[in-house]
Amino acid sequence: MKQSFTIYPAIDIRGGKCVRLVQGDYGQETIYADQPVEMAVRFEQAGAKWLHVVDLDGAKAGQPINLQEIKEIARMVELPIQVGGGLRSLQQIEELFAIGVTRAILGTAAIEDRAFVERALEKYSDRIAIGIDAREGYVATRGWLDTSQVRADQLATSLAEVGAKTFIFTDIARDGTMTGPNTKAIISLAQSCGQNVIASGGVSQYEELEYLALHAQEGVSGAIVGKAIYTGAIDLKTAMKQIASLRGVH
Repeated sequence: MKQSFTIYPAIDIRGGKCVRLVQGDYGQETIYADQPVEMAVRFEQAGAKWLHVVDLDGAKAGQPINLQEIKEIARMVELPIQVGGGLRSLQQIEELFAIGVTRAILGTAAIEDRAFVERALEKYSDRIAIGIDAREGYVATRGWLDTSQVRADQLATSLAEVGAKTFIFTDIARDGTMTGPNTKAIISLAQSCGQNVIASGGVSQYEELEYLALHAQEGVSGAIVGKAIYTGAIDLKTAMKQIASLRGVH
């Protein structure tokens, strides 16, 4: 049986604009589009199967901020969308679903409010993804401003036991740096938790995507690509064709 591997082009929203940060540093920002919806439409036209959207203001504030921009994206494209950034309540998740979002990403809450996360998993099951952002193996929270004492693999394993089926793993040291993803940590996390893991952070060339895709059978189900697409290092349409051509992956 073929294992699927999805490329998720990333749209990070701050102040209503499409931006990219370096290692989550709000002081190292590059604006790539004044209207995030324009980027979403462009990705859809290039053949994307999913969109990954992060409300950076929401991640910092602890509540969704750029809902209007997210709503516009959901209205203008027919792609499934996963959204993260500041989600702390079932009501906030329901608001996202109501405007057309397919999957909600819970990050900080996975550390700070376990009961809420378990309720969300019980109610929405595979419409919830757990975002695990790690700094030297330990989970970071609140827009990466704080670092917990919880190890990434421990968190994933314990949440898998209560129903989490999808994890998004980001090595903060690699994010926005174009230095390559932490493939060892990504594959190890997928193997240890036994669920789907989407790689995030540092993807800079086609070969890295191919390497990750070849581990789809071990649970590496996709990769989020941001800066590499925006800078032209990776062409989304070309990347998708190359992944589709790999034996045993679709």
